[in-house]
Amino acid sequence: MAVAAAVAKVWGSSRGLGRAGLPLLRLLGACGLARSHPHRWQRQQHFSSLNDKPQFPGASAEFIDKLEFIQPNVISGIPIYRVMDRQGQIINPSEDPHLSQEKVLKFYKSMTLLNTMDRILYESQRQGRISFYMTNYGEEGTHVGSAAALDDTDLVFGQYREAGVLMYRDYPLELFMAQCYSNVSDLGKGRQMPVHYGCRERHFVTISSPLATQIPQAVGAAYAAKRANANRVVICYFGEGAASEGDAHAGFNFAATLECPIIFFCRNNGYAISTPTSEQYRGDGIAARGPGYGILSIRVDGNDVFAVYNATKEARRRAVAENQPFLIEAMTYRIGHHSTSDDSSAYRSVDEVNYWDKQDHPISRLRHYLQSRGWWDDEQEKAWRKQSRKKVMEAFEQAERKLKPNPNLIFSDVYQEMPTQLRKQQESLARHLQTYGEHYPLDHFEK
Repeated sequence: MAVAAAVAKVWGSSRGLGRAGLPLLRLLGACGLARSHPHRWQRQQHFSSLNDKPQFPGASAEFIDKLEFIQPNVISGIPIYRVMDRQGQIINPSEDPHLSQEKVLKFYKSMTLLNTMDRILYESQRQGRISFYMTNYGEEGTHVGSAAALDDTDLVFGQYREAGVLMYRDYPLELFMAQCYSNVSDLGKGRQMPVHYGCRERHFVTISSPLATQIPQAVGAAYAAKRANANRVVICYFGEGAASEGDAHAGFNFAATLECPIIFFCRNNGYAISTPTSEQYRGDGIAARGPGYGILSIRVDGNDVFAVYNATKEARRRAVAENQPFLIEAMTYRIGHHSTSDDSSAYRSVDEVNYWDKQDHPISRLRHYLQSRGWWDDEQEKAWRKQSRKKVMEAFEQAERKLKPNPNLIFSDVYQEMPTQLRKQQESLARHLQTYGEHYPLDHFEK
């Protein structure tokens, strides 16, 4: 009764327990606490510290008797996997993917065609022909190497700098141009900013501007694929800057706990617009975060298209076979400005950019590999550059000649039946254009 007496004394004297305390005393008695002898209780809890194992459900670990905080960088840094050196030479023959000449040439032509399209559309924006553009300079290897390792039916969630994935999946130049020009051939019917591509037939989910929103969405899609036994993987692209968004952390945790077949593909290109990685995080990049969520992770040389290919192919195989997520951090460099709204010379030197452009470019590295195999030469390079520019210019000129979509398409494809408020807005626009139509270039729009 020692515990019961103590409770009665404390509560009875200071809080007027009285008769109201009797149920509490009975409860303590029923639990055995009122009859428990204090020395007997201590003997029950005593055992050797050598046999004292943690039983906490939240983590697996051992007890220690020394106060020590975990250092943020417990190793020198997660290593960077690569297959080729900067001269295009295979470093370890056992890691050579042994791809056919035809496949490697498709890698190269996809990367260089993307580069050519970037140059023409960038200049197009500077001339006022389109409103906005984002180049992919320096990151072509991350796009093509990963896209080539996927099945054609694998679902892609992009951020906004993954045009090379669509390029590798044979997305027509005419549709790239149509989207950037918002003409009648645009699959999005002119409703999106330039470079916000999407294509159902090529399993590429339409890009949205807000950072990292695609990450939890991709996890949901991967969970659905798992439930359906679809034998497919979801790949979700994002930059290291987007990894600072809350959606990234939520997505990682959901993917791990729900055991989803997804590949998180982080393009760590050194800058989140103007913010360098040194000001974005203090840990060892993005790959270091994977183990904390229980995600298998790897860091690869993003300028080595074969390293990207090997890592993505293996991650894809295991993600489907084992139903678990993978994190790939591809280390690369954004050679171009963040977008046409950015001037990167304000926060980085020309010498820095030139180094990556001239010394460690993914296209140059792959060209060295092709030439060393006798699969490519200067004459072929010259002919392909001319041919690829002609193809892009033809699509460019065709896109400029086409009309813009009908303005009434602004109101469609959201509701099955248009609500009253939206119908009123449509009628208001019609009245406005009827009155002031002469002030708008309506002849540029489809009737």
